[in-house]
Amino acid sequence: MATNPSSELELKRKRTTVFIMEEKPVYRIPALFYDRNEKILLVFAEKRRTKDDAHTFALVMKRGTVNEDKTVTFEEPEIEVVKKAHCGPRPMNPCPVFEKSSNALFLFFIFVKDDASELEQINKYENKACICYIKSTDAGKSWSAVTHLSEKQKEIETESKNWATFAVGPGHGLQTHDGEKLIVPVNGYYSSCCCRSWCCFFTSLCFSLKNCCSWCCSECCSPTQYALSLYSEDQGNTWKFGRKLQTNSGECEMAEFFDDGDKSVIYCNARTAGGYRVEAVSQDGGNEFKPLVSAKKLVETRGGCQGSVVSFPPPDEGQDQKPKWLLYSHPTDTCRKDLGVYLNESPHDSTTWSKPWIINRGPSGYSDLVYMDDGWFACLMECGEKSEIEQIAVKVFSYNDIKKHIKE
Repeated sequence: MATNPSSELELKRKRTTVFIMEEKPVYRIPALFYDRNEKILLVFAEKRRTKDDAHTFALVMKRGTVNEDKTVTFEEPEIEVVKKAHCGPRPMNPCPVFEKSSNALFLFFIFVKDDASELEQINKYENKACICYIKSTDAGKSWSAVTHLSEKQKEIETESKNWATFAVGPGHGLQTHDGEKLIVPVNGYYSSCCCRSWCCFFTSLCFSLKNCCSWCCSECCSPTQYALSLYSEDQGNTWKFGRKLQTNSGECEMAEFFDDGDKSVIYCNARTAGGYRVEAVSQDGGNEFKPLVSAKKLVETRGGCQGSVVSFPPPDEGQDQKPKWLLYSHPTDTCRKDLGVYLNESPHDSTTWSKPWIINRGPSGYSDLVYMDDGWFACLMECGEKSEIEQIAVKVFSYNDIKKHIKE
């Protein structure tokens, strides 16, 4: 019986393990960048002593060569690009963004001081996170020293003090098609309470006693999570915060598409606590977003889970044309199982998302998508047999694969 060459090739391109947990350490929070000149994937993740966020001690990277048959060969060993110093802040949430004119890859992340957990920061309304980045101009072979954005720009430091805590990404940022703007996705916890100092005192007391006194629990005092952008209009020299979404929204990713009138639109897809994803669009380059009416196509997991979105040009229009369509990845089951990718060829309309193509059966967690070239994509994902934190793996697939499987 003759074999199908395309089926054999698809099997050969099945997911490739990049990081694997063997008791310890644990690898989590994937982020991905594709260098079109070098034809390589740069894979980033947090390295932890345990699965706990507070036990992150490094951001690690591997470089993978994309072969002609679209398999990926990764270099060993992994490289620790950012480390936690003794008694120092821990690095979290890798978020790469590429600036084409200077060939500079920024790796944004947060440093969190004093081993503070996210919950501690929220309950005490005391932000311990600082936005930082390192930079490479040779496709990740070497990296700059760490830049602390809040130390470099006082306005960033001032704004940071208004939040209980915040984070970049995780996942990738973007450069607009015209090259004029870099955008990093951000989310944080904010309260507009006018008597915050008293509220924070009682909240801290409740937190330390583990017994709520009710003084801290009024609705106005509870920080709410919002997504927003951090953007630069001068090739990454200076940065500004955009306006937060006016609806409860968490970890997010953003993508640029062009509408039927050839106008640039920044699309935001954000995590929620359950139900359905938040979708929003910006007509001013990512400064202010307006929510789209939910068509209830993109189901959220219980408690929420990060998802990824990327834009790309229609295959028949050529590689360097303006992006018009979106691809989105997220667990399709509310119990963090069965990672799927969804296609939208009319991004202004949330009713036009396709059915998902399941690219990983079983436990699935965070993911990050990249569009490579000529109709090819890569998805970096948390996955495993019994738990989604057993490994981080990458799967390469084509637009034709997507169209084939969403029709099945």
